[in-house]
Amino acid sequence: MTATQFTSTELVTGIGELTTHDDSGERMHNAALIIGGGRILWIGAAAKAPAADRRTDVDGRAVLPGWVDTHTHLVFGGDRSAEFEARMAGQPYAAAGINTTVDATRAATEEQLVATAGHLRREAEAQGTTFLETKTGYGLDVASEARSARAAARVADVVTFLGAHIVPAGLDRRDYLDLVTGPMLTAVRPYVQFIDAFCEQGAFDVEQTREVLLAGRSSGLGLRVHGNQLGFSGGVQLAAELGAASVDHCNYLEPVDIDALAAGTTVATLLPACDLSTRQPFAPARRLLDAGVTIALATNCNPGTSYTTSMPFCVATAVLQMGLTVSEAVWAATRGAARSLDRDQGADAVGSLQVGGRADLQVLNAPSISHLAYRPGVPLTGAVWRHGLRLGS
Repeated sequence: MTATQFTSTELVTGIGELTTHDDSGERMHNAALIIGGGRILWIGAAAKAPAADRRTDVDGRAVLPGWVDTHTHLVFGGDRSAEFEARMAGQPYAAAGINTTVDATRAATEEQLVATAGHLRREAEAQGTTFLETKTGYGLDVASEARSARAAARVADVVTFLGAHIVPAGLDRRDYLDLVTGPMLTAVRPYVQFIDAFCEQGAFDVEQTREVLLAGRSSGLGLRVHGNQLGFSGGVQLAAELGAASVDHCNYLEPVDIDALAAGTTVATLLPACDLSTRQPFAPARRLLDAGVTIALATNCNPGTSYTTSMPFCVATAVLQMGLTVSEAVWAATRGAARSLDRDQGADAVGSLQVGGRADLQVLNAPSISHLAYRPGVPLTGAVWRHGLRLGS
């Protein structure tokens, strides 16, 4: 595939360090790549780069895939800063706090929901995120969940149905499960690709979670699970048993949980910003990796427990607090995350830079990805391309 086959091509050259996350796993130096038609057309040594219609010299900076944020809750109304302050003063996190956001989300119009989610998406993109999942789960009645799903589909790349977030106030649990697995699932189905459930004390137990997930699978949806965030809920083992694409949080793990993940294909998605905000122990990232489990990192952006869109913050935290190397953390936030969405292979793969693949990439104002953890909190994103288009230009 050559640059001349496309009417408009761009050479990105002068790359001091190029992280591709191809199968070799090596970082390239003094590299270049060519973008055209939304895809990567060529990768190699800068001195051997073919001609292109446009030339962008990044002057020795690092280039890597765009972040793939696979766990967010961007569709919501209201604010929970008071709850955050109370938690920082010592009040423990409880799942029931979600009800505050449910009331505000039900009162919001679809356009208001899109505006909030769209603002957060743009904020994420400015920090290098090029592919993003978001969930419903703050409507919790048929009309509000459908409205949330429509709003999410207008903003995110992948949408997950999370009707089984909590049982809303005033409803019988059995009646609500029937609603989630029946009329609510039918209403959101045109807009979503995955189904999720919060398997946790105060939310849903293992058998209730199983019921929800199997209903989603029967409707053709992929499976995701909120599991083992606040205790040993059984959600991790259920996710592994059902072959879910991802189980998220994973703060409390027994050896049997890690063994179950290592024996299967379920990705463990870790949410370090949420762990900080809720003052939960960090998920055991090092133990999971050493056992052969695929891990991902995500922001869990939501108004109650992790109100951040910063994947660089999550990467830095994973390195500084969770025992990962920089390379491991960056892989988890890109190709590992893509694997949790079944998007790490083929022509539509994200999270890696390969010839023929999507041109989703970012430039750091730094010579190496090591600066993501070496200089924590410093805004290093210099430029971002999504589907071959430079954002903000």
